[in-house]
Amino acid sequence: MKYDCLIVDDEKLFADSAAEYFNLFGVRTAVVYDTAGCLDFIEKNTVELMLLDINLGDGSGFELCRELREKTQIPILFLSARTSDDDKIVALNIGGDDYIQKPCSLSVLLAKLKAVLKRYGQHPKKGYSDEWMTIDFAAKQVIVAGNPIRLTTLEFKLLTYLIQNENRAVSKKEIFENVWEDKFTGDGTLNVHIRKLREAIERNPGEPCYIITVWGTGYRFCGKRA
Repeated sequence: MKYDCLIVDDEKLFADSAAEYFNLFGVRTAVVYDTAGCLDFIEKNTVELMLLDINLGDGSGFELCRELREKTQIPILFLSARTSDDDKIVALNIGGDDYIQKPCSLSVLLAKLKAVLKRYGQHPKKGYSDEWMTIDFAAKQVIVAGNPIRLTTLEFKLLTYLIQNENRAVSKKEIFENVWEDKFTGDGTLNVHIRKLREAIERNPGEPCYIITVWGTGYRFCGKRA
């Protein structure tokens, strides 16, 4: 699934209230309460922004941030009741994007989230390129082995979504909701579109190297940049 915000905070009352408030105003938000939950969630979902508490029941937010920075560059905003300037310096030095003091107004926090999402959302991936295939998202152009390839609007949207989530297993349910915008699209329809994409972009559609089936889950786009 794709979310605008993930709250990682062991103060369940605050975390749940904040998520409910953000969702009410159109910022799609999920909540986890510890380090293990965060790592598992990030592995299975796409997140645009994270609110990360420094003090977690099973570890430190600082250590979690260091680990996350080996996998992702999403904006991380630290939340803390601490007032030490040293904490703020550490938070920013290890890859945090801001340090927000608790307690804080949910309306002010929401405005901060929307500003960060807008700023980072202005720079999505513009395309994909390697020695075999080049894609320009804005121009909706696909070139394979030097030749332009014609895709239907839905095929291009599907390919774009998989590339935007490169190297992550994307579930069929997530594809249905974000590409077809329909929870009830059948597996057969998706399978047909995947087959057509493979025929269009793979060297050997029978042994794909770009669009890989993740059995029991969905599909993963594997980049092959030189």
